[in-house]
Amino acid sequence: MATPDLIPKVEDPMELFEAWFQEAQTSELNDPDAMSLATSTPDGMPSLRMILLKGHGPDGFAFYTNKESKKGQQIAANARAALCFHWKSLRRQVRVEGVLTEVSEHQADTYFGSRSRESQVAAWASNQSRPMKDRDEFIEKFTSATTKFDGKDVPRPKHWSGFLLTPGMIEFWLDQPHRMHDRLVYKKEGAQWSAERVYP
Repeated sequence: MATPDLIPKVEDPMELFEAWFQEAQTSELNDPDAMSLATSTPDGMPSLRMILLKGHGPDGFAFYTNKESKKGQQIAANARAALCFHWKSLRRQVRVEGVLTEVSEHQADTYFGSRSRESQVAAWASNQSRPMKDRDEFIEKFTSATTKFDGKDVPRPKHWSGFLLTPGMIEFWLDQPHRMHDRLVYKKEGAQWSAERVYP
């Protein structure tokens, strides 16, 4: 007897991602928007860290960072990257591969303006990824920046912006007993997506 597919094929994988993401927001205890971001150095050394998804839609997945950080420098040198979402409560995973482009200044300003004032000040105080003598040095820089912007709006630093990952591949993975997982891979071909199921 035929076994029904567990992950349904749809025309647009971003619609499936949105459905899964909405479920994760209900069921995941902490940070359903957490994702790993993989970048690499120009000579191919991979680098991986957890960040937060700050927007998504038909065009892709957005996040924000200091462009002078390690990941910012790697993106400048190689604008290809990968994301991975893992929602343990749902026993689901989504992998994404694609190309990064910087968001517009308006988008960066809008998101920066939505952050807490303390987070805005921290963006000025942190020389992200660079060595520091001790944590007191960072606290002193934060205190100094707080004083500098006292009574004023905190502007977005020019070295702080966002990136949009436009996907060329999206894979949906659903855990099943006895390693009989379901995997569905979408690939972009021109303006259209194709889908194929692969062995777990």
